[in-house]
Amino acid sequence: MTSPARARNIVALPASRRKAAPPRSAATDSGSTERIAESITTAIIERRLMPGTKLAEQKIADLFKVSRTIVRQALNRLSRDKLVTLEPARGARVAEPGVEEARQVFEVRQMLEAALVRRLAATITPAQVAELRAHLADEQASVRRVDVSGRTRLLADFHVVLARMLGNDTLADLLTDLLSRCSLIALMYQSAHSAEHSFEEHVAIVDALERRDARAAQRLMEGHLLNVERNLRLDPRVPDLGAALLPDRR
Repeated sequence: MTSPARARNIVALPASRRKAAPPRSAATDSGSTERIAESITTAIIERRLMPGTKLAEQKIADLFKVSRTIVRQALNRLSRDKLVTLEPARGARVAEPGVEEARQVFEVRQMLEAALVRRLAATITPAQVAELRAHLADEQASVRRVDVSGRTRLLADFHVVLARMLGNDTLADLLTDLLSRCSLIALMYQSAHSAEHSFEEHVAIVDALERRDARAAQRLMEGHLLNVERNLRLDPRVPDLGAALLPDRR
């Protein structure tokens, strides 16, 4: 039996000698936040998360085995990137971009990517052309095997690869954010978009870059983005009630 004196000695052990769980580092928290944000972003790009989907903090915390504070940090970051909306009564949801926002996103992409390919045409190297051809081969393979998530990611990544070839990480990061928002826009407004047609337009852009034809590359990129935007129903017409309910009526 332990004596009172011995008991007092045990209780009086200095804090420096007591065993304690190691503190969670800020770097670990930051890494978890990044992982959650990237997982949600990828799920949006690959069309596994639809606009308006509820993002329950506790469920996400359980999935990633982290605290709700970490999840909240990731959701706040995605909110700043316009991929998530945070509402006091409804919590977090995948954003539902409006028509005007969709037009603005494509307008910005037109300005950025037209200038991008014009500059790249003057500096592109044979090694970079080979890299683009390899990327196109992956795009084609994903289109042929009807790999929806794979082709969606590859078709978007094509534009980021072009930006990184200029050595401008800021531009590449900006395009990555815009493309993530475009994925949401496509989910809400896309009609019968042809992935194969987008692939063919990418091939034409690379052909122009290989020829170092800046004007053609710019024209083709502008046409490509215009075609993608045209495949979105950004001007939905309010149907005649009779035509909607009785389509065969003359």
